[in-house]
Amino acid sequence: MNIIFSYLRKYRVAAIAALVMMLVELAVELSQPLLISKIIDDGIREQDNGIVWLWGGVLVISAGLAFIAGVLSSFFASHASQGFAFDLRDKLYEKVQSFTYAVFSRIPTSSLITRLTADVSQLQDTIFMGLRFMTRVPLVVLGSVVMALVVDVKLGMLLAVTLPVLIVLLVWVMRRASALFRSVQIRLDGVNSVIQENLTGIRLIRVFVRMNYEIRRFAAFSGELMKSTVAALRLTETSAPLIMLIVNAGIMMVLWFGRIEISSGDATLGQTVAVINYSLRTIGALSALSWIMATFSRARASSQRIGEVMSADELEARDAAADTARETTAIRGKVEFRQVGFRYPESDIAVLEGISFAVQPGERVAIMGATGSGKSSLVGLIPRLYEQNSGEILIDGTAIAEAGISRLRGAIGYVPQEVLLFTGSVRENIAWGNPDAAQEEIEQAASAAQIHDTVKELPQGYDTMLGQRGVNLSGGQKQRLTIARALVRKPAVLILDDSTSALDAVTEGQLLAELKTMSCTTFLITQKISSTVSADLILLLDEGRLIAQGTHEDLMKHSELYRKINESQDREGVQHVQSII
Repeated sequence: MNIIFSYLRKYRVAAIAALVMMLVELAVELSQPLLISKIIDDGIREQDNGIVWLWGGVLVISAGLAFIAGVLSSFFASHASQGFAFDLRDKLYEKVQSFTYAVFSRIPTSSLITRLTADVSQLQDTIFMGLRFMTRVPLVVLGSVVMALVVDVKLGMLLAVTLPVLIVLLVWVMRRASALFRSVQIRLDGVNSVIQENLTGIRLIRVFVRMNYEIRRFAAFSGELMKSTVAALRLTETSAPLIMLIVNAGIMMVLWFGRIEISSGDATLGQTVAVINYSLRTIGALSALSWIMATFSRARASSQRIGEVMSADELEARDAAADTARETTAIRGKVEFRQVGFRYPESDIAVLEGISFAVQPGERVAIMGATGSGKSSLVGLIPRLYEQNSGEILIDGTAIAEAGISRLRGAIGYVPQEVLLFTGSVRENIAWGNPDAAQEEIEQAASAAQIHDTVKELPQGYDTMLGQRGVNLSGGQKQRLTIARALVRKPAVLILDDSTSALDAVTEGQLLAELKTMSCTTFLITQKISSTVSADLILLLDEGRLIAQGTHEDLMKHSELYRKINESQDREGVQHVQSII
């Protein structure tokens, strides 16, 4: 719960004002039974209308004061809770942007969405309720007991003896409920994950006629969420009748002994009514305890989950902050791997082992290998999407860890294997790689990516709006747009992770010819010999090891595997691309 207090500090004035107004409202409420007892004993029993009008007027004025204080308390509590939620959500989103891939593999996307939305909203509601009601309830109980003792010690003691029992019960329930509600939030992550997967793969689901299966799968996850929620609420709701039983037993004792004291003259009717009134107020406050316990338990679980996000790996954040202190010399694009080894976080399986090669600025590197040989993992180490476990990776002769992550990535154009476009215009999607790019630069990047002519034929040209994830474009068009997005950065290092798979041989050849005229160092993951024949260096991977490297001619002489790959592909296509290049 330390997160609440750290982010609420900025709004402490509003929070304190809310609490002060709540205390004013509470003080008036606790004084009312005492005023009623005076009206009964000094006014009605003595048949003194002046006393009745005097204390009755005070009662009405105090009620108005309580109303105003309550409205102001709600206003300040709302301001503090809304501001807190805004700052926390903003900070969480900023934190997520600094995550390494290792953190994303540990905390699923669906869970992050839940934490940024449902968990933050839970804390927001808890703060509002805490400033407005949760703090008030224990004070009402405690204040009622104290005032009952002030009015009549003997009758007040009957109400006071119930407090220790209630406190022990509430502490036990809150501890149990917190663990149960944490389970509820985890189940909610699962439901969100199923929804996200379903909506992302809706086309595939329909093509394979798996709608009924997905409905059943969702029902299973939703059922688990329901069971966890029912278990948590059953605990908190069962405690409410038990609390009422204990308090009502105290009220019965007050009524019984109050009658005896009135008969003996040790207590007046007004005092007995006041103590009973305080008892009823205690019941009213305690009746909300099950709801308060549920809310507080949810907030505790949400706070722990948000704490996990806030305490996640801050390597990238630290590197970004230190960038300003580092040398700002432009990166030229020399890349060197020295005995690099890599395995994914929380995995003992080596993905890469003993990888060593060197690439000079402006050279083109083609990376080949079977599925799962470590191609994408290798290029992912260059922009530090992951950190290598052994060996060294150097950029321009300097370890990439010393280059500064913002400076390093600012010099890299990256086209991932999975095409991703954003909702917006074609221009905005290309300029996403360089927000300061002029229209001429955008068109140059599009031309180099072989998509300019296609864009000009769209209804609004570069202002044509794309649907979600570019659904109104073909696979090849989307690939070329993502390549243009990388090229508009004018990168020193360009990484194409199997980004020409949807292109025909002619378009691919034209693209490779354009890339050859550029000064950037290019890493191209491909399965096509047509893409490797003109490369300055070819890396052939097999099960995470670099089994061969060299030019096309070198590998044709010395690598049996490369020769087999070459023989299995269309030689006419290779010759056609060679003639273009």
